[in-house]
Amino acid sequence: MTDRQILKFFADTGALLEGHFELRSGLHSDRYFQCANVLRYPRIAEKLCREVTMRAVKSGKLGKRIDGVISPAVGGILVGHEVARALGVKCVFAEKVPDGDRKDATGKPVTKLAMRRFAIRKGERYVVAEDVVTKGGRVQETIDLVKAAGAKVAGVVLLVDRSAGKVKFGRIPMFSLMQMTPTTWEPGACPLCAKGSRPVHPGS
Repeated sequence: MTDRQILKFFADTGALLEGHFELRSGLHSDRYFQCANVLRYPRIAEKLCREVTMRAVKSGKLGKRIDGVISPAVGGILVGHEVARALGVKCVFAEKVPDGDRKDATGKPVTKLAMRRFAIRKGERYVVAEDVVTKGGRVQETIDLVKAAGAKVAGVVLLVDRSAGKVKFGRIPMFSLMQMTPTTWEPGACPLCAKGSRPVHPGS
């Protein structure tokens, strides 16, 4: 599958949006990948996730044994399911829960990831699957959960790497279908905000 074919899937399904967006990282941008739009179509989702999974497998960096795939909720769940299908293993996901009584600068409750429905067994080897990464915070939280359970992370599989390869997770190999470097701004330096535009939160 070529980069042109991959980009066409995103464009045709409305997954590539233009406007004024606040990313999960808190940064603002004029472009946004709403992967939920491409994941609405199961056959396309299967093709894209299988493609990136096979690239990871062919690299030889995942090792010989994978016991499962884990994703951070919510965006990564469908990706994790399809990656697990391609690998022929189980899939589980971590869920957002309140982080005590902490609140962010806007007064919204701060959340963290936790395992609520599934158990990770010591010694298991997992692939972490996510839809889009900008700073990698949720993926790192998921990695930390796996390690805290005494298990290992064999690799990270993504549909879109918005950091253009800048995000790293130590020695853990990362694979993505697309790497992009969209223009982003800190909220206080956003030219779109300066013009009076208000950012929207796709996916929220």
